[in-house]
Amino acid sequence: MAPNITNDEIIIAERESDQSKGSQAEPRQYHIVYRNIAVFLYYHIAGIYGFYLCFGNAMWTTIFWNVFTFIIAGLGVTAGSHRLWSHKSYKATRPLQIFLVLAQSVANQHSVAHWARDHRLHHKYSETDADPHNSSRGFFYSHVGWLMVRKHPEVRRRGKMIDMSDIYSNPYLKLQDKHSYWFIPLLSFLIPTYIPTLWGESLTNAWYINMFRYVLNLNVTFCVNSVAHLWGQKPYDKHIAPSQSPKVNVVTLGEGWHNYHHCFPWDYRSDELGLRFNFTTCFIDICEKLGLAYDLRSASGEVIEARAERTGDGTRFKSL
Repeated sequence: MAPNITNDEIIIAERESDQSKGSQAEPRQYHIVYRNIAVFLYYHIAGIYGFYLCFGNAMWTTIFWNVFTFIIAGLGVTAGSHRLWSHKSYKATRPLQIFLVLAQSVANQHSVAHWARDHRLHHKYSETDADPHNSSRGFFYSHVGWLMVRKHPEVRRRGKMIDMSDIYSNPYLKLQDKHSYWFIPLLSFLIPTYIPTLWGESLTNAWYINMFRYVLNLNVTFCVNSVAHLWGQKPYDKHIAPSQSPKVNVVTLGEGWHNYHHCFPWDYRSDELGLRFNFTTCFIDICEKLGLAYDLRSASGEVIEARAERTGDGTRFKSL
């Protein structure tokens, strides 16, 4: 069932209180983590070289393999880390959970436990100092800069208060988090690089093209934090930063209708209608038909309409 208006108002009031405190705080300081900068520089330089190798140097089967792993990794984040475990918008059987844990490991965006904690913080304290990728600090910070500096003290403090009992009671997520230091690199770097060598691709091509795939997975996810928080229409709530971003929606397999998502985070569709491109919603719907997903939660038309009329910017029907 949808949260009632009173709960929404409590969350908004808490967010506004945090924001007002932040505006009175000392000027923001950034404690740079140079190791992280070096790692991200390598990722992106290697990824750019991998993109170059796609044109005439790589086998078409290798390119197809990386398109496939891009989609698998994307589903691990969107259907797994995000909609299933961060928001509990549906339930999954054991086989689907195992698949999504493996797929999320291919994406290599930390463990599900780490991802879900940061994302729950982001929703509860969006655009405040307790938001890990606070978009009020600018495009670069919300896109990737937040991973190049130490976490704000408020992120650390509030993060300890987030209820993660459901995550740590899940044996698959607990196992992944415990062994993430070797398990995630194995699935994100080593195995995807080794597979193309089985059909004769060079190890160099396989490695760098996989790095391009990995960097692409990272940056499309980052676009939800940056692009979809800075530009776009707000048909459901004009008072928040998250916006509707059709372009981000395509590259993220259905995560770009962000204004809707922040208003109804427990809706498994992350969108009002399934008529627009939403690959992840289609995937979950298919899983339900196969008996792998169940208890799918969604907002009723009446609840959506009431919220749009109460807080929207009037562009709802233009965006449908």
